[in-house]
Amino acid sequence: MKGIILAGGKATRLYPITKGVCKQLLPIYDKPMIYYPLSVLMLAGIKDILIISTADAIPQFQSLFADGSDFGIKVSYSVQEKPRGIAEAFIIGESFIAGENVALILGDNIFFGSGLAGELKKAMAQKEGACVFGYYVNDPQRYGVINFDENHNVLSIQEKPKVHKSHWAVTGLYFYDRKVVRIAKEILPSKRGELEITDVNNVYLKNNKLKVRLLGQGYAWLDTGTYDSLIDASMFIKTIEDRQGLKIGCIEEAAYRKGYISKDKLLVLANAVKTSYGNYLKKILEEEKYAV
Repeated sequence: MKGIILAGGKATRLYPITKGVCKQLLPIYDKPMIYYPLSVLMLAGIKDILIISTADAIPQFQSLFADGSDFGIKVSYSVQEKPRGIAEAFIIGESFIAGENVALILGDNIFFGSGLAGELKKAMAQKEGACVFGYYVNDPQRYGVINFDENHNVLSIQEKPKVHKSHWAVTGLYFYDRKVVRIAKEILPSKRGELEITDVNNVYLKNNKLKVRLLGQGYAWLDTGTYDSLIDASMFIKTIEDRQGLKIGCIEEAAYRKGYISKDKLLVLANAVKTSYGNYLKKILEEEKYAV
């Protein structure tokens, strides 16, 4: 399975802090925002990843990840000229997807939970159709809302409804079969001139091929579209990391735990970072020495 991170857009709601830097490069506590969605794809076992962003931002992402080989993965890059909608990612990435199933994650979404790896594995096991993730929210009128049956078959998706059928919102993490490229090409732009991901999902829904996996109690889903949400996300990450002594969204650790890189490579990466982040990577190796 291939993976795409969509990290485009102008992030005008965060002006002036995003006037000179891509939103997904802003810090969320101790690491760039894009580390978090990248670590989710790595946790799922996806090693071939395309980052889609603006022409100005691509060189900055390349300075972070290069070709991905430092982390035992392959990272490619493509430009989205204008923010024409989430679904355009599949058209831009057609040659990258190359007829395989694909996962798409938004570059400003953060996911956390001890059972997340298992949920990702189940989504990847669905070879046909589409799978979205639902998260329980108090204010469903702000989101796309999923209504589903006892078998997690989606019955409807309502966009920002005044009267909602459930409290489960669609998150920015999607799994699709290889038909998604054709579907994305066939949908029409919405009134705001974008190719909407909801329209893609509704095609799968019409064909009874749309499933939902629920991230309930014990999970966190954060997006970072406002000044307050940036601070809230950083404080959440800081609180968890301070309490547990474990990092969230650490791509070097993810690469090592998945067996993508060796102990020697992890030590090289650790020595290249002269901060507490580098010390954390060294601690992983130190603790293994004393593991029974």
